[in-house]
Amino acid sequence: MEASNRLIPLGNFRLTTVFAVISLWLIAAFCVAAENTKEAAEKSAEGDAKAEQTINNLQTPLYTAFTERYILDEVKNLRQMLADTRIEFTEKIVDREVQVADRALTYATDTVTYFFYLIAGASTLLVLVGWNSLRDIKERVGSYANEEIKRITGTYEQRLEALERELQSKSRHIAAAQEEITLTNEIHSLWLKASQENSPQSKINIYDQILSLRPDDVEALTYKADSALLLGQAQWASSLANKALDIDPENSHALFQRACAHAESGFPEEALRDLEEAILKSETLRLQAKDDPSFKSLQDNEQFIALVTPVVTT
Repeated sequence: MEASNRLIPLGNFRLTTVFAVISLWLIAAFCVAAENTKEAAEKSAEGDAKAEQTINNLQTPLYTAFTERYILDEVKNLRQMLADTRIEFTEKIVDREVQVADRALTYATDTVTYFFYLIAGASTLLVLVGWNSLRDIKERVGSYANEEIKRITGTYEQRLEALERELQSKSRHIAAAQEEITLTNEIHSLWLKASQENSPQSKINIYDQILSLRPDDVEALTYKADSALLLGQAQWASSLANKALDIDPENSHALFQRACAHAESGFPEEALRDLEEAILKSETLRLQAKDDPSFKSLQDNEQFIALVTPVVTT
Protein backbone atom coordinates (compact mmCIF):
# COMPACT_ATOMS: atom_id res chain seq x y z
CA MET A 1 0.00 0.00 0.00
CA GLU A 2 2.92 2.39 0.78
CA ALA A 3 4.43 1.76 -2.63
CA SER A 4 1.06 2.51 -4.26
CA ASN A 5 0.75 5.78 -2.31
CA ARG A 6 4.19 6.89 -3.37
CA LEU A 7 3.53 6.21 -7.07
CA ILE A 8 1.63 8.74 -9.16
CA PRO A 9 -0.78 7.28 -11.76
CA LEU A 10 0.97 7.41 -15.10
CA GLY A 11 -0.41 7.64 -18.63
CA ASN A 12 0.69 5.64 -21.59
CA PHE A 13 3.49 8.10 -22.32
CA ARG A 14 5.19 7.87 -18.94
CA LEU A 15 4.88 4.08 -18.83
CA THR A 16 6.50 3.85 -22.27
CA THR A 17 9.29 6.19 -21.11
CA VAL A 18 10.04 3.95 -18.11
CA PHE A 19 10.33 0.88 -20.32
CA ALA A 20 12.56 2.77 -22.76
CA VAL A 21 14.93 3.96 -19.97
CA ILE A 22 15.21 0.45 -18.52
CA SER A 23 15.90 -0.99 -21.98
CA LEU A 24 18.59 1.62 -22.72
CA TRP A 25 20.20 1.02 -19.34
CA LEU A 26 20.30 -2.76 -19.92
CA ILE A 27 21.73 -2.31 -23.42
CA ALA A 28 24.42 0.07 -22.11
CA ALA A 29 25.31 -2.34 -19.30
CA PHE A 30 25.65 -5.26 -21.69
CA CYS A 31 27.76 -3.16 -24.09
CA VAL A 32 30.14 -2.10 -21.30
CA ALA A 33 30.40 -5.67 -20.07
CA ALA A 34 31.13 -6.90 -23.58
CA GLU A 35 33.80 -4.21 -24.09
CA ASN A 36 35.43 -5.02 -20.76
CA THR A 37 35.35 -8.71 -21.57
CA LYS A 38 37.03 -8.05 -24.93
CA GLU A 39 39.77 -5.88 -23.38
CA ALA A 40 40.30 -8.42 -20.60
CA ALA A 41 40.60 -11.21 -23.18
CA GLU A 42 43.18 -9.23 -25.16
CA LYS A 43 45.19 -8.41 -22.05
CA SER A 44 44.97 -12.02 -20.90
CA ALA A 45 46.29 -13.19 -24.24
CA GLU A 46 49.20 -10.74 -24.08
CA GLY A 47 49.92 -11.75 -20.48
CA ASP A 48 49.84 -15.42 -21.35
CA ALA A 49 52.30 -14.87 -24.18
CA LYS A 50 54.68 -12.92 -21.93
CA ALA A 51 54.30 -15.48 -19.16
CA GLU A 52 55.05 -18.32 -21.53
CA GLN A 53 58.12 -16.50 -22.82
CA THR A 54 59.31 -15.77 -19.28
CA ILE A 55 58.73 -19.38 -18.23
CA ASN A 56 60.69 -20.64 -21.18
CA ASN A 57 63.59 -18.37 -20.24
CA LEU A 58 63.56 -19.20 -16.52
CA GLN A 59 66.63 -20.89 -15.05
CA THR A 60 65.16 -21.34 -11.59
CA PRO A 61 61.46 -21.69 -10.33
CA LEU A 62 59.57 -18.34 -10.31
CA TYR A 63 57.02 -19.11 -7.68
CA THR A 64 57.04 -20.16 -4.07
CA ALA A 65 54.42 -21.53 -1.74
CA PHE A 66 53.61 -18.00 -0.57
CA THR A 67 53.04 -16.84 -4.14
CA GLU A 68 50.77 -19.78 -4.89
CA ARG A 69 48.74 -19.04 -1.78
CA TYR A 70 48.43 -15.40 -2.77
CA ILE A 71 47.22 -16.26 -6.25
CA LEU A 72 44.64 -18.71 -4.96
CA ASP A 73 43.29 -16.12 -2.52
CA GLU A 74 42.99 -13.56 -5.30
CA VAL A 75 41.14 -15.99 -7.51
CA LYS A 76 38.76 -16.78 -4.67
CA ASN A 77 38.18 -13.06 -4.05
CA LEU A 78 37.50 -12.51 -7.75
CA ARG A 79 34.94 -15.31 -7.81
CA GLN A 80 33.23 -13.93 -4.72
CA MET A 81 33.12 -10.43 -6.21
CA LEU A 82 31.70 -11.80 -9.44
CA ALA A 83 28.98 -13.68 -7.53
CA ASP A 84 28.14 -10.60 -5.45
CA THR A 85 27.95 -8.47 -8.62
CA ARG A 86 25.64 -10.98 -10.26
CA ILE A 87 23.35 -11.02 -7.20
CA GLU A 88 23.26 -7.22 -7.03
CA PHE A 89 22.49 -6.94 -10.73
CA THR A 90 19.69 -9.50 -10.40
CA GLU A 91 18.20 -7.65 -7.42
CA LYS A 92 18.17 -4.38 -9.35
CA ILE A 93 16.46 -5.96 -12.35
CA VAL A 94 13.84 -7.60 -10.15
CA ASP A 95 13.22 -4.30 -8.34
CA ARG A 96 12.73 -2.50 -11.64
CA GLU A 97 10.34 -5.19 -12.86
CA VAL A 98 8.32 -4.93 -9.66
CA GLN A 99 8.12 -1.16 -10.05
CA VAL A 100 6.97 -1.44 -13.66
CA ALA A 101 4.36 -4.08 -12.76
CA ASP A 102 3.13 -1.93 -9.88
CA ARG A 103 2.76 1.10 -12.13
CA ALA A 104 1.00 -0.94 -14.82
CA LEU A 105 -1.41 -2.36 -12.25
CA THR A 106 -2.08 1.13 -10.93
CA TYR A 107 -2.73 2.39 -14.46
CA ALA A 108 -5.13 -0.49 -15.15
CA THR A 109 -6.94 0.08 -11.86
CA ASP A 110 -7.33 3.79 -12.57
CA THR A 111 -8.57 3.06 -16.10
CA VAL A 112 -11.23 0.61 -14.87
CA THR A 113 -12.25 3.08 -12.16
CA TYR A 114 -12.63 5.93 -14.67
CA PHE A 115 -14.58 3.60 -16.99
CA PHE A 116 -17.07 2.76 -14.24
CA TYR A 117 -17.32 6.46 -13.42
CA LEU A 118 -18.19 7.09 -17.06
CA ILE A 119 -20.86 4.35 -17.03
CA ALA A 120 -22.33 5.72 -13.83
CA GLY A 121 -22.45 9.22 -15.30
CA ALA A 122 -24.08 7.99 -18.51
CA SER A 123 -26.65 5.99 -16.54
CA THR A 124 -27.44 9.01 -14.41
CA LEU A 125 -27.87 11.14 -17.51
CA LEU A 126 -30.21 8.58 -19.04
CA VAL A 127 -32.29 8.49 -15.87
CA LEU A 128 -32.49 12.28 -15.85
CA VAL A 129 -33.80 12.49 -19.43
CA GLY A 130 -36.54 9.96 -18.78
CA TRP A 131 -35.00 6.51 -19.19
CA ASN A 132 -35.47 4.52 -16.03
CA SER A 133 -32.95 1.76 -16.62
CA LEU A 134 -31.07 -0.25 -19.18
CA ARG A 135 -33.97 -2.71 -19.16
CA ASP A 136 -36.31 0.10 -20.13
CA ILE A 137 -33.99 1.02 -22.98
CA LYS A 138 -33.89 -2.59 -24.13
CA GLU A 139 -37.68 -2.90 -23.98
CA ARG A 140 -38.26 0.33 -25.89
CA VAL A 141 -35.72 -0.53 -28.55
CA GLY A 142 -37.22 -4.03 -28.88
CA SER A 143 -40.74 -2.61 -29.10
CA TYR A 144 -39.73 -0.12 -31.76
CA ALA A 145 -37.88 -2.80 -33.72
CA ASN A 146 -40.89 -5.15 -33.53
CA GLU A 147 -43.28 -2.42 -34.72
CA GLU A 148 -41.00 -1.51 -37.60
CA ILE A 149 -40.55 -5.15 -38.61
CA LYS A 150 -44.31 -5.70 -38.36
CA ARG A 151 -44.96 -2.65 -40.56
CA ILE A 152 -42.44 -3.75 -43.18
CA THR A 153 -43.73 -7.33 -43.06
CA GLY A 154 -47.33 -6.14 -43.50
CA THR A 155 -46.35 -4.04 -46.50
CA TYR A 156 -44.60 -6.94 -48.19
CA GLU A 157 -47.47 -9.29 -47.33
CA GLN A 158 -49.90 -6.94 -49.08
CA ARG A 159 -47.61 -6.76 -52.10
CA LEU A 160 -47.25 -10.53 -52.17
CA GLU A 161 -51.02 -10.99 -51.91
CA ALA A 162 -51.59 -8.58 -54.80
CA LEU A 163 -48.92 -10.35 -56.81
CA GLU A 164 -50.46 -13.73 -55.98
CA ARG A 165 -53.90 -12.54 -57.08
CA GLU A 166 -52.47 -11.20 -60.31
CA LEU A 167 -50.59 -14.44 -60.94
CA GLN A 168 -53.76 -16.44 -60.28
CA SER A 169 -55.68 -14.24 -62.70
CA LYS A 170 -52.97 -14.60 -65.33
CA SER A 171 -52.93 -18.35 -64.74
CA ARG A 172 -56.69 -18.56 -65.24
CA HIS A 173 -56.43 -16.52 -68.44
CA ILE A 174 -53.62 -18.72 -69.70
CA ALA A 175 -55.54 -21.89 -68.84
CA ALA A 176 -58.66 -20.51 -70.55
CA ALA A 177 -56.62 -19.53 -73.60
CA GLN A 178 -55.08 -23.00 -73.75
CA GLU A 179 -58.53 -24.59 -73.51
CA GLU A 180 -59.83 -22.27 -76.23
CA ILE A 181 -56.87 -23.12 -78.46
CA THR A 182 -57.44 -26.83 -77.92
CA LEU A 183 -61.15 -26.44 -78.60
CA THR A 184 -60.51 -24.38 -81.72
CA ASN A 185 -58.05 -26.94 -83.07
CA GLU A 186 -60.53 -29.73 -82.48
CA ILE A 187 -63.38 -27.80 -84.14
CA HIS A 188 -61.14 -26.92 -87.07
CA SER A 189 -60.30 -30.58 -87.58
CA LEU A 190 -64.04 -31.38 -87.55
CA TRP A 191 -64.70 -28.69 -90.19
CA LEU A 192 -62.00 -30.20 -92.38
CA LYS A 193 -63.54 -33.61 -91.89
CA ALA A 194 -67.00 -32.26 -92.79
CA SER A 195 -65.66 -30.70 -95.98
CA GLN A 196 -64.44 -34.14 -97.10
CA GLU A 197 -67.78 -35.84 -96.53
CA ASN A 198 -70.24 -36.25 -99.39
CA SER A 199 -73.25 -37.55 -97.49
CA PRO A 200 -75.50 -34.88 -95.89
CA GLN A 201 -76.20 -37.18 -92.96
CA SER A 202 -72.48 -37.64 -92.31
CA LYS A 203 -72.02 -33.89 -92.40
CA ILE A 204 -74.89 -33.43 -89.96
CA ASN A 205 -73.21 -35.87 -87.56
CA ILE A 206 -70.00 -33.86 -87.71
CA TYR A 207 -71.90 -30.58 -87.25
CA ASP A 208 -73.52 -32.11 -84.16
CA GLN A 209 -70.05 -32.84 -82.78
CA ILE A 210 -69.06 -29.21 -83.37
CA LEU A 211 -72.23 -27.98 -81.66
CA SER A 212 -71.58 -30.26 -78.67
CA LEU A 213 -68.23 -28.52 -78.26
CA ARG A 214 -69.55 -25.03 -79.03
CA PRO A 215 -73.38 -24.81 -78.85
CA ASP A 216 -73.52 -21.18 -80.03
CA ASP A 217 -71.58 -21.84 -83.24
CA VAL A 218 -73.74 -20.02 -85.84
CA GLU A 219 -71.83 -21.42 -88.80
CA ALA A 220 -72.36 -24.99 -87.64
CA LEU A 221 -76.10 -24.33 -87.28
CA THR A 222 -76.41 -22.80 -90.76
CA TYR A 223 -74.40 -25.54 -92.47
CA LYS A 224 -76.44 -28.12 -90.62
CA ALA A 225 -79.59 -26.39 -91.93
CA ASP A 226 -78.14 -26.59 -95.45
CA SER A 227 -77.56 -30.37 -95.02
CA ALA A 228 -81.10 -30.75 -93.66
CA LEU A 229 -82.42 -29.11 -96.84
CA LEU A 230 -80.44 -31.62 -98.90
CA LEU A 231 -82.24 -34.35 -96.98
CA GLY A 232 -85.60 -32.70 -97.71
CA GLN A 233 -86.17 -31.61 -94.08
CA ALA A 234 -87.35 -28.03 -94.70
CA GLN A 235 -89.01 -27.58 -91.30
CA TRP A 236 -85.90 -28.81 -89.52
CA ALA A 237 -83.76 -26.49 -91.62
CA SER A 238 -86.04 -23.56 -90.77
CA SER A 239 -85.76 -24.34 -87.04
CA LEU A 240 -81.96 -24.52 -87.26
CA ALA A 241 -81.85 -21.19 -89.14
CA ASN A 242 -84.05 -19.58 -86.48
CA LYS A 243 -81.63 -20.76 -83.74
CA ALA A 244 -78.75 -19.27 -85.67
CA LEU A 245 -80.59 -15.95 -86.07
CA ASP A 246 -81.41 -15.87 -82.36
CA ILE A 247 -77.67 -15.94 -81.72
CA ASP A 248 -76.71 -13.60 -84.61
CA PRO A 249 -79.68 -11.70 -86.15
CA GLU A 250 -77.42 -10.15 -88.79
CA ASN A 251 -76.08 -13.42 -90.14
CA SER A 252 -76.78 -13.41 -93.91
CA HIS A 253 -76.12 -17.15 -94.37
CA ALA A 254 -78.77 -18.03 -91.75
CA LEU A 255 -81.26 -15.72 -93.49
CA PHE A 256 -80.50 -17.38 -96.82
CA GLN A 257 -81.02 -20.88 -95.37
CA ARG A 258 -84.34 -19.84 -93.82
CA ALA A 259 -85.40 -18.35 -97.17
CA CYS A 260 -84.61 -21.70 -98.82
CA ALA A 261 -86.62 -23.53 -96.13
CA HIS A 262 -89.60 -21.19 -96.64
CA ALA A 263 -89.43 -21.65 -100.40
CA GLU A 264 -89.44 -25.45 -100.12
CA SER A 265 -92.26 -25.32 -97.52
CA GLY A 266 -94.51 -23.24 -99.83
CA PHE A 267 -94.14 -19.83 -98.18
CA PRO A 268 -92.97 -17.62 -101.09
CA GLU A 269 -93.57 -14.27 -99.40
CA GLU A 270 -91.49 -15.21 -96.33
CA ALA A 271 -88.86 -16.71 -98.62
CA LEU A 272 -88.59 -13.56 -100.74
CA ARG A 273 -88.45 -11.35 -97.66
CA ASP A 274 -85.59 -13.32 -96.09
CA LEU A 275 -83.80 -13.60 -99.44
CA GLU A 276 -83.98 -9.86 -100.04
CA GLU A 277 -82.59 -9.16 -96.57
CA ALA A 278 -79.82 -11.73 -97.02
CA ILE A 279 -78.79 -10.23 -100.43
CA LEU A 280 -78.69 -6.75 -98.88
CA LYS A 281 -76.23 -8.04 -96.26
CA SER A 282 -74.14 -10.12 -98.68
CA GLU A 283 -74.14 -9.43 -102.45
CA THR A 284 -72.54 -12.79 -103.24
CA LEU A 285 -75.82 -14.54 -102.30
CA ARG A 286 -77.56 -13.02 -105.34
CA LEU A 287 -75.88 -15.36 -107.82
CA GLN A 288 -76.07 -18.30 -105.40
CA ALA A 289 -79.84 -17.88 -105.09
CA LYS A 290 -80.26 -17.88 -108.87
CA ASP A 291 -78.87 -21.42 -109.17
CA ASP A 292 -80.10 -22.83 -105.84
CA PRO A 293 -82.63 -25.68 -106.40
CA SER A 294 -84.55 -24.64 -103.25
CA PHE A 295 -85.91 -21.61 -105.20
CA LYS A 296 -87.12 -23.68 -108.18
CA SER A 297 -90.73 -22.81 -107.36
CA LEU A 298 -89.90 -19.08 -107.60
CA GLN A 299 -88.15 -19.10 -110.93
CA ASP A 300 -91.11 -17.35 -112.65
CA ASN A 301 -91.73 -14.88 -109.82
CA GLU A 302 -90.98 -11.33 -110.95
CA GLN A 303 -89.78 -10.25 -107.52
CA PHE A 304 -87.43 -13.24 -107.38
CA ILE A 305 -86.16 -12.51 -110.87
CA ALA A 306 -85.50 -8.90 -109.85
CA LEU A 307 -83.64 -10.05 -106.75
CA VAL A 308 -81.37 -12.52 -108.52
CA THR A 309 -80.65 -10.23 -111.51
CA PRO A 310 -77.28 -8.50 -111.07
CA VAL A 311 -77.45 -4.73 -110.76
CA VAL A 312 -75.67 -2.99 -113.65
CA THR A 313 -73.87 0.17 -112.65
CA THR A 314 -72.96 2.86 -115.20
